[in-house]
Amino acid sequence: MPRTIIDIPAQQLREVDRLCARLSISRAEAVRRGLKQFIEHNTEVTTNGFGLWGGTGERDALLGDQRSTP
Repeated sequence: MPRTIIDIPAQQLREVDRLCARLSISRAEAVRRGLKQFIEHNTEVTTNGFGLWGGTGERDALLGDQRSTP
């Protein structure tokens, strides 16, 4: 199983540890369960954000359109 390193705020980690103790599971199991739920709840996401401002000019303003004339 691949491993990864993540940064978790201390307060959140304490809360996770308390829940893990109550549920008799490891931190790793808690993270796996959380990721599983995240994936299940986001499977319907169909856009990555590109094109959201198409035709509005907002994208060019936010990104600084290189094509625009000074």
